[in-house]
Amino acid sequence: MDTIDWGIIGCGDVTERKSGPAFNKVPGSRLLAVMRRDAEKAADYAARHGVPHWYDDAFALMNEPDLNAIYIATPPDSHAGYAVAALERGFNVYVEKPVTRTAIEARRIAEALQRHPNQKLTVAHYRRALPMFLKVKELLDNNLVGEVRTVQIRMWQSRKPPLIANTAVNWRVMPEISGGGYFHDLAPHQIDLMLFYFGEPERYHGYSLNQSGATPADDHVCGEIWFKNNIIVNGSWCFNVAENQTTDTCEIIGTKGKITFPFFGNFISYKTDHDEQTLNFTHPEHIQQPMIEKIVAYFNGQGPNPCSIEEAIVLMDVMDAFTANK
Repeated sequence: MDTIDWGIIGCGDVTERKSGPAFNKVPGSRLLAVMRRDAEKAADYAARHGVPHWYDDAFALMNEPDLNAIYIATPPDSHAGYAVAALERGFNVYVEKPVTRTAIEARRIAEALQRHPNQKLTVAHYRRALPMFLKVKELLDNNLVGEVRTVQIRMWQSRKPPLIANTAVNWRVMPEISGGGYFHDLAPHQIDLMLFYFGEPERYHGYSLNQSGATPADDHVCGEIWFKNNIIVNGSWCFNVAENQTTDTCEIIGTKGKITFPFFGNFISYKTDHDEQTLNFTHPEHIQQPMIEKIVAYFNGQGPNPCSIEEAIVLMDVMDAFTANK
């Protein structure tokens, strides 16, 4: 499989810049087909991005003979069904985050992958591949702040967070589609990095509530993760604060100092007894491109899986525990 020939199921807003164009910019990768239920929008996307084929039906796209990989970028309620169908049809699969609405649905994908051991699947926790977040891991691995004692995550946003992509229908606050609310859209990035940095959790618990009643989804979530290496992560996600009180902060505090960074920003600050610095970063134009490079290598047997379904299941177990989705 020298060239990975991709089809996108769900060529919506996320694929316009974050991911879609990158499939044609990564060596050994080509975007050959896209699908969207609105045929006019699918045709428009294909024309603007130079994609040879477009469809308004996902299963018709999966019958396209030139494809060998599928990228699923629909809302989460359809991820499991499309992923299982793609695996059964012999495709390698890249699934957007959150991988599903619940851990139960994620396990359906894992079971399908076990039934089709020749296929490969990666989950789109693409911050693992970005230089900024790899630098945080390097600082931790080099013991910059000593033994990590506590991690504090604060994601406080207004009722219409600017971090959320605009869509005609705000499905992100429809739990039957997204699995919850804005927490389900943003927290996977944050919790996944904690798992990437600190390993396997020992236990986790939390709670959620709908404080404002502005949407059907809970808008306030709190949770704690106790990792097997005795690192404690506390997280607070609130999506109904004043616009002048918004924040996006992670503080990693150790025995020698502190590392601070935003999950949706472009800098890392650290302070120790002997040094204090701020490192600035420029993210790629297509922010998923470094991840797609790793996926193409993995699909071709030239590198490890950058994020497996098993890792994504752990994340979904944590999110379910925080929001009582069982």
